[in-house]
Amino acid sequence: MSRTPVLAAGLSVLLVSAAMAANVSVPAMAQPESITVAPNGDLILGSSSSPKIYRAKKGSEQADLFVDVSADGPVSFLGVLSDAPTNTLWACEIYTTSSSSRHSSLRGFDLKSGAAKFRWDLPGEQNLCNDFVIGPDKALYISDTMGGKIWRLAPGASAAELFSDDRTLLGIDGITFIGDVLYENNVIFNKLYRVPVDASGKAGRPVDIWLDKPIKGPDGMRAANGKLFLTENRAGKIDAVSVNGETASVTVLQEGLAAPTAIEPFGDTLWYGERTADVAHSMPLPK
Repeated sequence: MSRTPVLAAGLSVLLVSAAMAANVSVPAMAQPESITVAPNGDLILGSSSSPKIYRAKKGSEQADLFVDVSADGPVSFLGVLSDAPTNTLWACEIYTTSSSSRHSSLRGFDLKSGAAKFRWDLPGEQNLCNDFVIGPDKALYISDTMGGKIWRLAPGASAAELFSDDRTLLGIDGITFIGDVLYENNVIFNKLYRVPVDASGKAGRPVDIWLDKPIKGPDGMRAANGKLFLTENRAGKIDAVSVNGETASVTVLQEGLAAPTAIEPFGDTLWYGERTADVAHSMPLPK
């Protein structure tokens, strides 16, 4: 079904025809919360409703089971990230018990076979491993939504160290770099921040980025072509964000989506996922 471009009042909206896009489906009720792309172009999708991760071969419209950690009990997955240099698929494994405390683990799987190879349990009574990014220093930076922290896993380390702990980080979700500048968004307070880092590598207090349009439920976020690409899970939108110092302009690329939480640029393609529709789509990556 094609979508007709619409110009919404007060918004700069660029809608892409679905006829141009590829679609990849996962089994019903899998609810893919995050997506990433393997070096060979395979699409990998984590399930927020089950202990499974799915993989669609390049060009396929259907994802098949790739990782199953059912033996871990009532768990599911949030962020997934392909790390080609270390042949690792990073994933946030969430323990979905009815307990008032919430716990999660950073998991690493072989990117080719799906075999388990790494586990680090986030500390604290309340934590939520949500998303991550590989920094220019080759370390993995991990957002902890409920703990209000950013953790840093150095290359080859067996455990992450605390990188940033600030009250503005309660609700942190998407995290990414543009060059050597670290950005994070806040899914609770609908904010975008820059995280300053000094010459010694120590993080300072996050700096609030003023957006020219409001965002609702910023979730998955990645960078490409000098821009941020993010999902608005409560507004059903995919955005491109151009940052200039402490201000930024928001351009809507797609709207009317069912709880979009996942986004991933790869080559000249931008992938994005609708969690409650159990599907991922692609569009040409804006320059």
